[in-house]
Amino acid sequence: MNEAADVRAKCPLVHCITNYVTVNDVANAILAIGASPIMSDEARDVEDIVSISQALVINIGTLNERTVESMLLAGRKANSLGVPVILDPVGAGASRYRCEVTDRLLREVRFTVIRGNLSEMSYIAGLGGGTKGVDSSLTEKDRDPAAVAAAVSSSFSAVAAITGRVDTVCYGSRVARISSGCAEMGSITGTGCMLSGVIGAFVGASDDAFRAAAAAIAAMGASGEAAFAAAGARGNGSFHMALIDALSHVDDGFIAEHGKLVYAEA
Repeated sequence: MNEAADVRAKCPLVHCITNYVTVNDVANAILAIGASPIMSDEARDVEDIVSISQALVINIGTLNERTVESMLLAGRKANSLGVPVILDPVGAGASRYRCEVTDRLLREVRFTVIRGNLSEMSYIAGLGGGTKGVDSSLTEKDRDPAAVAAAVSSSFSAVAAITGRVDTVCYGSRVARISSGCAEMGSITGTGCMLSGVIGAFVGASDDAFRAAAAAIAAMGASGEAAFAAAGARGNGSFHMALIDALSHVDDGFIAEHGKLVYAEA
């Protein structure tokens, strides 16, 4: 396993069209893991930016017509150049507009990785969903994440990653499960958005998007555990800062020891 080392050695440029609530956190997470972020969402700019990038991350957290146009322009350009594209379908299924935008993106852009919670990914799989804002209203008791991930992966020929109590990553017959992380990460706005940025960094430095996505999720979960152990008792602000600190120290040994990452066959 050398996914983290590859990120730090190659320092991929990760173009993010993400939501304005978490844009600073996403940029800092990408920097901490050893990559380089660029946060451009202007339609007249995005095609040039994605042309010099190693990955594109599209996050629909704060939707508006202007940025949807930019997402489509950047996604199509990335596809034409072979630049991997990561989708974070925040709140998919929660509103008619989010459903329309998610469906259009999936029709018009080929995604390398699609990463969401169980409700969001259930919507994409055509199984129905339902969210509580940006949080999942479904649990593993309601629906099998592995089956949902497999359906999304098959439908869109993409790596499908479902994050939850145990994270599931699927691509064809390849499956990874990650049990690192802690529930307290949900008390910080943007940890999911940060994760999608980190996935962009790992995928941008790798020839194997499945292993890269799994390693990125394991790195984020293990960093969350380490951060909470170090600073969680002091409160959310300290925990937030400690998470960026922990990401800045991630290497492959840390992922192997603390990532709780297991590969399997479907």
